[in-house]
Amino acid sequence: MNTRAVAVTGLGMITPAGFGAAASWERFCHGTPTARTDPGLAGLPVDFSCRVEEFDAVGLLGGRLSRRLDRFSQLAVLAAREAVADARLDPARWDGTRVGVVLGVSATSAATHPVEYARLNEGRPDRVSPMMLPRSIPNMAAGEVSLDLGARGPSLVTSTACASGTTALGLACDLLRADACDLVLAGGTDSARATMVATAFDQLRALSRRRHDPAGASRPFDADRDGFVLGEGAGVLVLERVEHARARGVRPRAYLAGRGSSCDAYHFTKPCPDGEGLARAVLAALDDAGLAPHEIGHVNAHGTGTVLNDSAEAAALHRVFHRPPPVTANKSIIGHSMGAAGAIEAALTVLTLQHQLIPPTANLDRPDEAIDLDVVTKVPRRVAVTAAVSVSSGFGGQNAAVVLTAA
Repeated sequence: MNTRAVAVTGLGMITPAGFGAAASWERFCHGTPTARTDPGLAGLPVDFSCRVEEFDAVGLLGGRLSRRLDRFSQLAVLAAREAVADARLDPARWDGTRVGVVLGVSATSAATHPVEYARLNEGRPDRVSPMMLPRSIPNMAAGEVSLDLGARGPSLVTSTACASGTTALGLACDLLRADACDLVLAGGTDSARATMVATAFDQLRALSRRRHDPAGASRPFDADRDGFVLGEGAGVLVLERVEHARARGVRPRAYLAGRGSSCDAYHFTKPCPDGEGLARAVLAALDDAGLAPHEIGHVNAHGTGTVLNDSAEAAALHRVFHRPPPVTANKSIIGHSMGAAGAIEAALTVLTLQHQLIPPTANLDRPDEAIDLDVVTKVPRRVAVTAAVSVSSGFGGQNAAVVLTAA
């Protein structure tokens, strides 16, 4: 084990695939897509999404808290609670000054804003909710998790577009290595299922328009891919100094051994076609982990299902690996959860290392001949893997990668 690695001792996931890490993992292993018509997007050119099943927010969070929190913060608090319980931690007994929270957030309160702006535009400023600001500013996801669990260390969000969740994991790793914290609740949360978000991404021609077949719309690396599918969710990992976990008598699920980030500095929305920027992020993560490319047995891809992203990502992987190891693309199951995506995918990579099983990519019916990757599809694949990489990219040329190793 790399002496700079940090332990992953708990997982929490709220995704369209399931409420909780175990339920989500089961659906991913079945390879069943979750996209379907979304009543909230009715009347739009793209009227489908991947959404978390409705849950009893009042029952789970209490009436006051559930009303105060926007959906992205509700998801974050619930995922963080699961992760903490999974790590066998009791917030009533920990030293909260040594517990940090770092969450990736990309889009916030996209559903709340139109309602409040409409009231303002109608000349009714007195009807604008005083909770609009505390519900919507991005840092509130981390702030509300800290408040809920008594985490009084560093509490912040990262915003690197769709790489935000992976960036958050890297920053959390740095805080632990610097001995600024003993524990960090790290991950991402987002809910992008909103009319303006759907409209804006559609205007950019980024969304799939496969309205006749929503479940088949998210198809990473497929020759017939035509864009991504909007999603939502939250993923939180408990990251812990190895010595701290050992003192608690807790066996880690896995280790976060390395992290890397980069920027394409190429275009404000398009990835660099040759994948050079993403490749640099992966190589930096490998160097940080003290591993060579041939030691990586699996890649959890960003895999959005857009023509440009999938091609650029394949190019990046070929830059790094002589022959890229088996790849999966989780967005084929749950769509694109923006700031949460990288965290959810890293959590699934941890489970892959634990179970030695790679969940399949859905909807890969006709692989793009220009993309030479070994993509796991149709059924899960048994593997013997000790190290894996999870990668993310986003608007602004943002790239991030983490290396995870088996415990």
